[in-house]
Parts: sequence; C-alpha cells; structure tokens
Amino acid sequence: MIKTYEDLEKLSAKCSSCLDAKFTGADGKRHIVLCGGTGCLSSHSDEIKAEFEKLIAEKNLGDKVTVNQVGCFGFCSQGPFVKIYPEDTLYRMVKIEDVAEIIEKDIENGEIVDRLLYVDPTTLQKVTKQEDITFYKKQVRIALHGCGSLNPENIEESIGAGAFKGLARALKMERADVIKEVLDSGLRGRGGAGFPTGRKWSFAMNGDGDKYVVCNGDEGDPGAFMDRSILEGNPLAVIEGMMIAGYAIGAQNGYFYVRAEYPIAVKRLQIAIKQAEDLGLIGDNILGTNFSFRVHIRLGAGAFVCGEETALLNSIQGQRGMPRPRPPFPAVKGLWDRPTVVNNVETLACVSYILREGAAKFAENGTERSKGTKVFALGGKINNVGLVEVPMGTTLRELIYDIGGGTPGGKKFKAIQTGGPSGGCLTEKDLDAEIDFDNLVARGSMMGSGGAIVMDEDNCMVDVAKFYMEFICDESCGKCSPCRIGTKRMLEYLTKITDGKGTMQDLEELEELAANVKSNSLCALGQTAPNPILSTLTHFKDEYIAHIVDKKCPAHVCKNLMQYEIDKDKCIGCGLCERQCPVSAISKTGYVAEGHKLPSREIDPAKCIKCGMCMASCKFKAISKK
Repeated sequence: MIKTYEDLEKLSAKCSSCLDAKFTGADGKRHIVLCGGTGCLSSHSDEIKAEFEKLIAEKNLGDKVTVNQVGCFGFCSQGPFVKIYPEDTLYRMVKIEDVAEIIEKDIENGEIVDRLLYVDPTTLQKVTKQEDITFYKKQVRIALHGCGSLNPENIEESIGAGAFKGLARALKMERADVIKEVLDSGLRGRGGAGFPTGRKWSFAMNGDGDKYVVCNGDEGDPGAFMDRSILEGNPLAVIEGMMIAGYAIGAQNGYFYVRAEYPIAVKRLQIAIKQAEDLGLIGDNILGTNFSFRVHIRLGAGAFVCGEETALLNSIQGQRGMPRPRPPFPAVKGLWDRPTVVNNVETLACVSYILREGAAKFAENGTERSKGTKVFALGGKINNVGLVEVPMGTTLRELIYDIGGGTPGGKKFKAIQTGGPSGGCLTEKDLDAEIDFDNLVARGSMMGSGGAIVMDEDNCMVDVAKFYMEFICDESCGKCSPCRIGTKRMLEYLTKITDGKGTMQDLEELEELAANVKSNSLCALGQTAPNPILSTLTHFKDEYIAHIVDKKCPAHVCKNLMQYEIDKDKCIGCGLCERQCPVSAISKTGYVAEGHKLPSREIDPAKCIKCGMCMASCKFKAISKK
C-alpha cells in the first residue's frame, strides 16, 4: 500500500529502474512487445502473442525473453507491430507465420529479419528503429505518453514512467494554484470547443456542496479513434488527470463515460482503477492527505449526441441522452444539479503531464493562442493511416504529406475534413495553414475532437456532404425542431441533387436552410450539422452545379448520374465482364477490334445497376466510368 509521498517516491524509483532495465537490457533479458490497440488486435495481435509464448516455452527461453502487449503504436496501416528491446528493433505487418523466424533469427541468433522492416518509400532504405521512420519524426507525444511502450495492464510500468507524480505535486499545492498551473499552460479543451480548461475548473471550484468530474469518452465521429487509443494505451494518465481535476475543484467522485463499443478500453480502464485502488492511490486519504476520490465507469449506448456534455450527463443519470438548454452550464449545475467539470480523454491526459512536467514545459509546443499538441486520427485517402500527435502550429501540408505520406496512387489531393460531421472541408489553398483552434474556425472548419479524413480526386464532395448528413439525421436526438426537421430536409435536398433531380432553386433553398439550422438549433450537434454542406458549397459549388445543370457527377460516384462504358478497341472479347454481371446487362457487339479474334462487348445502360463488377473484373482496363 502507498500511504505517503515517500512510499510513492520509493515505488516510483524501483519501477523506473525496472523499466529502464527493460529498455536498455540491463536485466539481461530480451523483451518482445506487441501493439495491443484495437486495430492490431483485429489483425490477430493476440494470436501472434500466443504464438510467441508457445515457441518461447517450447525452446525453454522463458528466463531470457518476456512477451507483453502495449498500447497503439499509431502507424495503423503498417500493423501489427512487434518491437524487441533492448535493440529497439521494430517489425511491421507481422503475421502468425512470421513468429518462428523472429524467434530463430532475432531472439536466438541476434540477426534482424530484414523482410519485416519498414521500407522508407523515398529512399527505399530499410529502417530498424521507430524514431527513424518519417511518420514519427514530427510527432511529440504528450497525450499519447506511454502508448506503444508501456503495458497498460501493469500499473508498475506506468508508475515507473511517472504516473501519479503530477497528482503528488498537485496535492502539495493550494487548489487555486493547481488551477493557475493549468491556466498558465494554455490548455484548451481537446473535445472540440477549445474552451480554456482552467477557466472551466475555476467556475466549478467556486460552487458549493458535492461536485463531480466527468471524463467524456463518448467518441462518436466517423473514423475517429483518438480517445479510444489513449484509454487502451495509458488509462492511468487519464485517471490521474481526473483526480487532479477533482482535487482542484473539491470533488470526491469522478465518472468515466465510455461507449460500450470500446470493450478493450473499458477492460483496461477497469484493471487500472482496480490496481490503483489496491495500492491506495484511489480511495480515502490519498498519499496521507485529506483528499479522497472514487472513480466510476458508465457505458454509453453509442449515441453521437451523448458527446454533447449535457446529453452525456443526462445519460449518466439514467435519463434519455438529450441536451439541456445552457446556461446554466455544467460547471454551475451539472450532474445531479451539482457543479460538474466535463473534460474529454485527451484533455485529462494532458493535465497529468502538465502537473508532472510543469506548465512551461507543456507550453513549449504550440502557437500563441493554442498551446501544446493535438492528437489526430488520420484516415481516408492517405498512405499512412494512423494516430498522430503533433504540436499545435503544424501545417496541414506537414500533416498530410510529411506524416501522412500523401495520397495513394499519385491521385490529386482534393480536401481534408477536420472535425468530423461537425467540421468542414479544407482544400489545397489551406495546406500551409497552421493547425490551431482559431485558425481552422476562421477557414470554415474546426478542430473537433481530432478526426482528419483526407479526400482525393475520386471523391464527390456532394456525396461527402450527403454521407455526413445521413449520419447526423440518424444521430439527432429530435429534441429541437431545427435539428430534427431541418437535417432531414437538408438530406432530402442532397439526395435529390445526387439523383440528378435537383434544381438551382433547390440549391438556394438548401443554403438558406443550412444557415437557419446552424443559428437556431439547441445544441452543438445541430448548430454544426450544416458545416459539411456550407463548406462544400463554399469550395466546391461547381460540383453541385454539375450535378444539377449537366446531370453529371464529375467524380463518377453518384450512381444515378454515372454510366459504365466499354472501349471496343481495348476489349479483347474474353467475356469475363459478361459472366460477372449479375443482371445480364452486357452482351456481344459483333465488332472485332484490330488484332483481336473475338467480338467486343457493350453495356445496356437501361439494365446496368452500376455495381462495378465489370470494371473490377476487366484485366485490360477496357471499362471506364463516365
């Protein structure tokens, strides 16, 4: 049990020594770690781990080698990852059948398995260490501290890496001084709104009676997995941030609200809470002080609207997840009508860093108005899909090209959607814009929680707006009329346009309706729902006009405005497309191209259902969309 500051310092020193021994090999062992994030687990990371353990047991290497899982490495498109300490060798895209070779060559004979190394696409050189991969070079890990290096189910590793040092420091300070430290750091809420974290805490600190801290882990943006990865990779950092917030405002209870679709994050959070309770780091009279704190978990059912803080609070209370009118704000009247601080996962992970390393250290990164770093889930039409943490002020060009590796297949970059359904599209002219809260808003988008979806020339921007509006319509709670009715009407307009039935008057009415929904909805879901429409209208109005006037989709995405066509001179008459067509829309023409022996094929547009099977099956690229 840890009862005093001295007990924590002694355990921290011991655990730090053990952790250093693991990384440096001072313990005389080799240490195999595997990525245990959801992405790699879905690619059989668990089975790979089991195979390592099986072969190590068969070869009697148990006293020389250890195997465990850590959090997300971030470079998801190259997973599953295996790293071997103390050499720090990184293997990527490892399969179960590769395990025997790694054991035989690397573990037993000290030879690197070259074929499993990352190959730099620019130099074509093989890279052995993670920090030498371009994807990681411009990243700074603060919120992702420990992810990819610490075992999230072993509290001693986290303590060795500095866990609870921030809390210990905070407990020696006055509550107001803790809040001042957070204010001095410049930390703004990473959930999307960007409100200064310290100011929110100060409002709650001045309240009376019972108070609460709530961690918003209800990450609902399509393609976003930042919060999930932090909870999976280093849950104790978030728990510690919550406890620091609790001490600062005078709360004794904290609630994690995590969506039930994150079972691995929930499991590791439960383990971390139990281990901290067993050590006396959660409970009564923590570190011998009069500060007591309990941590609870509530599971969300996956409603996007519960990412809005007042809807989330209603859900915790067992009520329907619908937003409340504000003011009063939760910091004044929140959970069970008591003062409540709601911070998201990334914000609380930053808090533990700030109290451990100091406000000045945190503020070394970032811009004048946006300090620190930001975690992004980089996805879509991008070579290096993954989780990245970059200093505020990093440009979109650096994010997309230096870290993301650009768009696949040499396709032309078209736009990046930041902020998910609540955000907007940024285009080529914005590539040199610095990433910070105010700059993105000024350009018609927003930071959001950190989703970043890249699109290329093959994306139809009208279809993109329609996709997000379909999502919003499904997720609207229906409490206020502008959102409940307005989003459905906007979707009807977009559907009409993508079906080739829209008019220019529809376009005018859509833009007017979007402005009204934005200004009159109750909560942020409705207020930001029109953003994808408004931003695509600003940057890609010509695509809307093409759908309406020319009855064509320039990107050949919208089915009702698209046709498949066979180039008779390229077609060799093999008939594979005809056999693949599920509706018998392809037939012989009687035309035989020069140099060929069989008649070419043609597609009957009246029968064609635009499934794309013919184009996918043609080996001679004789079929195209128009």
